[in-house]
Amino acid sequence: MSVRGFRLLLAGQLSSTVGDYCYAVALPWLILSGDGGPVLLGTVLACYGIPRVVTIPLGGVVADRIGGRRVMLIADLVRAVAVGILAVVASTGTPTLAQLAPIAVILGACSGMFIPASYTLLPALLTKEDLGRGNALSTMVNQVGGLVGPTAGGALVAAFGAGPALTVDAMSFLVSAVVLARMSTRADTADEESQARAGTTGQDGDDGGDGTGGTGTDTSRKPSFVELLRHGRLLHVVLVVALVCNLAFSGTIEVALPELAHQGMGATGYGVLLTCLSLGGLAGSVLAARSRPVDSPAYLFAALAVVMGVALGAVPYAGGLVGAAVCVCVYSIASGWQNIVVVTMLQVWAPPALIGRVMSLVMLAVMGTFPVSVAVAGFGVRHLGAAPFFPVAGAAIALAVLGALTQKAFRDHRSGTEYAPQARPASPDPAEGSVPDAPAVRSTYPRQDNSQESQR
Repeated sequence: MSVRGFRLLLAGQLSSTVGDYCYAVALPWLILSGDGGPVLLGTVLACYGIPRVVTIPLGGVVADRIGGRRVMLIADLVRAVAVGILAVVASTGTPTLAQLAPIAVILGACSGMFIPASYTLLPALLTKEDLGRGNALSTMVNQVGGLVGPTAGGALVAAFGAGPALTVDAMSFLVSAVVLARMSTRADTADEESQARAGTTGQDGDDGGDGTGGTGTDTSRKPSFVELLRHGRLLHVVLVVALVCNLAFSGTIEVALPELAHQGMGATGYGVLLTCLSLGGLAGSVLAARSRPVDSPAYLFAALAVVMGVALGAVPYAGGLVGAAVCVCVYSIASGWQNIVVVTMLQVWAPPALIGRVMSLVMLAVMGTFPVSVAVAGFGVRHLGAAPFFPVAGAAIALAVLGALTQKAFRDHRSGTEYAPQARPASPDPAEGSVPDAPAVRSTYPRQDNSQESQR
């Protein structure tokens, strides 16, 4: 990509991801090396996780109001200070719950604000035609950081202790903040050009029409979020699919997979499976970046879901570690590609002023199901064993997406389609009688009737 802001974003992402994994190694090591043990670790992680989930919707709203880049910049600066304080505390001794809990709450809240805001940045930097490849490259950078970061964090903790590793994380937030501060979006450039032309363009121009076609959509009116929630059938379908798929996936990977490995593959085998999960995701991102955009993303999404379901269901029956590793890798390749397809689809479809709130709903569906999924998986694995859990989860994923194809808004969705607001009934001028329909205004991208009635 030749866009300077996008290249800066990738550099900031890589720095931040490596720092995050240094933190992920340093924090548990710091706590478990003291007197707190797993109870203190669990409490601190809860202090982080709960605010993160709670602030995700707020992050979407604020990002849509003041801009995702500003939200991300503020969140990174606050996190740099918070982790820096934690690094100082760690270097002076073993921190207590009273010291760790407030820092964890701040970090969790900032993460929740950051997540939906980050999904608004790529559409502000890239054109719609480049979004798919941009999402793929962005995901690849995060996954490379996920491969490098744990090793770097472990080496730092082993050699110097938790304090230096936490300092690296704090510095990574500062690097990300500097990158965001230097970045300019397409909207920023347009504003500068508009201000430069102010006073030179006449005020006697005409807008060329009222933007209302005769097909029941109003292309000139900006929809509200409430309207999008009521009439955005595509969003409804994606949210249901996200809920079902993550209910099936999270518990399987976090509970059933380690139990399966513990029964016959050992700790080394479990590590191999997790490595395959990461490498497969990276390979899926590479495939998404190199593939040509498809006209009907819903069918690609469904095909990948079938591959995911079959691969996940075959994990316990593939003939030991090698077969299970292949199945996990295939699942992760399809999953990585599928995630990029659906994120790009929503970023193009959602009105620019509502992308933050739309993605915050999707992230809630993804992250909010985690506690339920792992609890159900724990109960199911205990009573049924680990092996039966995989085909059940795989079938749930495949059937959820195949069921989505029965919905017209999902099945007939085309690449580049944007949400079209419903036209409001016009009040005819009593002096002139009825007003004929205005001619439709052409748009670069096709628009879609998203009403509930159109799905029947």
